[in-house]
Amino acid sequence: MVFKQLLGAFGAGGPSVETVVASPVLRPGEYLRGHVRLQGGDHEVHVHRLTLGLATRVESEHGDHEGEHVQEFHRAEIAGGFVLGAGLAHEIPFELPLPYELPPTEVYGQPLHGMIMGLRTEVEIAGHVDQGDLDPLTIVPLPSQQRILDAFAELGFAFKGADLEAGHIAGVHQELPFYQEIEFFAPPQYGGRIEEVELTFVAGPGTLAVVLEADRRSGLLSEGGDVLGRFDVSHDQALYMAWEHEINMWLGAVTAHPYEGHGSHGHGGHEGHRGHGGHGGGPGWGAVAAGAAGGVAADFVGGAVVSELLDDDEDDGDNGDGGDASEEIFEDAAAAAYQAAYQEAVEEAVEEAVEEAYEEAYEEASEVFGDD
Repeated sequence: MVFKQLLGAFGAGGPSVETVVASPVLRPGEYLRGHVRLQGGDHEVHVHRLTLGLATRVESEHGDHEGEHVQEFHRAEIAGGFVLGAGLAHEIPFELPLPYELPPTEVYGQPLHGMIMGLRTEVEIAGHVDQGDLDPLTIVPLPSQQRILDAFAELGFAFKGADLEAGHIAGVHQELPFYQEIEFFAPPQYGGRIEEVELTFVAGPGTLAVVLEADRRSGLLSEGGDVLGRFDVSHDQALYMAWEHEINMWLGAVTAHPYEGHGSHGHGGHEGHRGHGGHGGGPGWGAVAAGAAGGVAADFVGGAVVSELLDDDEDDGDNGDGGDASEEIFEDAAAAAYQAAYQEAVEEAVEEAVEEAYEEAYEEASEVFGDD
């Protein structure tokens, strides 16, 4: 980063500013460290305020119109109330905590197409504010998020793009005024029944909400539409979960049941389908059952220390046949736990539906015979 003259405030001969960060590659929840260096111009000035802000590009909807804008969402004043003498240099160190919800902009060393994140330095002198350009920052996933992204890659999903949607997700504690959607093309093994899957992370210091949205094609016995799923886990649980199995089982439930597939996400201050608004209702009994089973299976897998079983590279050459046997035992146990929990949730849902249908039929019959 180079010195930038504050032409907006004083024109030629005014002070200049340079912002230097210790590392432009960071993870959510870390500290952005560096310093701002001011170089005095031809005459003495009084610096009233020096502020740093994080900004990104966000997509939003207004009625039938969609647009995007650069939005500052996190800022901190790092200095103010000092005199910068003519020709003198003044350096201010800073340490800015980053939000845990900060969306990744790079995965596997490759930028996520559609994502922009930057640091902006704002200097206020004599009532004039000079807002600098965005200095780019790279945000890489948390280890828990990377584990889930690895699972999508292992299952054959192809990255399509990523963006930030203005609004909030209903039922999820969210600090930032937007959420990220990482979009994937579904692999062939889902038989063309799923076109795309969108992945959203909402991270906190100890928790991670994983929201999935599947774009399901319509079929002979099923209606197309978006189906939502959600996993709430700790960061430690996310590291050791068999996400390949969890995602595959959830998508299997999505494609197997002919239910209405409209979930409930908040957007723009109201509940509706995530990022588009206006679609009410629940995810359907099949998705509810899958979500309940997924939660039980997550608790089972999260309690086991099996990180070595999730890393194929480490298994090869170290564990031999024992590693393969352990992996098979783990996968069989996880599948059995998931299947048992899923079956229990489905049976409960079906039992409730039958009871409701019986009560309605009984009431209708009573009215008919009562009239006779």
